[in-house]
Amino acid sequence: MYLLCTIAASLITFLFLKWMKIRRLCMDLKRLDGKTVLITGGSSGIGKETAIALAIRGARVIIACRDEEKAEKAVREIKTISHTINVHHMHIDLANMRSIRDFCKTFLQREKRLDILINNAAMPSVLDWTDDSFSMCFGVNHLGHFLLTNLLLGRLKESAPSRVITLTCSAYKYQKLDFQDLNYNLFPFFTYCRSKLANIYFTQELARMTEGKGVTAYCVHPGYVQSSWTCHYSLLFRVVMQVIMFMFFVSCEAGSQTVVHCAVSDDVVPLSGGYFTDCRPAALRPFAKDSGVARKLWEASERLVKPAA
Repeated sequence: MYLLCTIAASLITFLFLKWMKIRRLCMDLKRLDGKTVLITGGSSGIGKETAIALAIRGARVIIACRDEEKAEKAVREIKTISHTINVHHMHIDLANMRSIRDFCKTFLQREKRLDILINNAAMPSVLDWTDDSFSMCFGVNHLGHFLLTNLLLGRLKESAPSRVITLTCSAYKYQKLDFQDLNYNLFPFFTYCRSKLANIYFTQELARMTEGKGVTAYCVHPGYVQSSWTCHYSLLFRVVMQVIMFMFFVSCEAGSQTVVHCAVSDDVVPLSGGYFTDCRPAALRPFAKDSGVARKLWEASERLVKPAA
């Protein structure tokens, strides 16, 4: 009897874990020939898998990364898997506003189109600061992509219909923004949550501002993914998280599916400003749909990074 109970419990646990890791696949195989895609942090994880999927569909893919050596290796691998040579990389450091401005200047000189911008790169819960004295999570996850998108918005409009996809996380629900301290950096996990909430407000306000101008915007929660984010932490933490991720988290390829869906599907076009997970729109907490807060954050972000400067 004990043996049967053990076997039954093991089977139930196995099936539960399998169920936890099931994700919808993007079934839309629409080609992207002639389209240019820019992906931040595309040298690994979800970004790299997204790059592969869109390169396979014929897009010209540019991955923007800080680590040149890692980016060059990723480009070679993406080319091999996607059987295309139309994959490139450019240097950017989202923790440095000057680097972002230099990147955009070079990009606009080189590239005549930008059809899909994927704001994928992100910093996990770390207690650190950017070169411009912003908390690392808020500075990279929100302000860096805010500045990048604003500086490239003209090219996105010229290439319309175009799309902006920003990766967020369901952890947004654990915090609200404090406009007296947007640069909050006391508890790293809370800082991360706030940055992910900022991604959602940013997407909503961007959708409002570009309505009728051929640019649509979406934010995506990819699920909890087996990526390399633990590299910022201690060895013990990495070991523990590797076990947890193996048991409960999905692969990077599975995590990229909703990003790819929002990049290629015609079904999402009327849903600009929406929040997506598992290749379909999902509900947000009421406080995350406050258009007044979204607009206030946009104005505050403009004051912080001065995109028009």
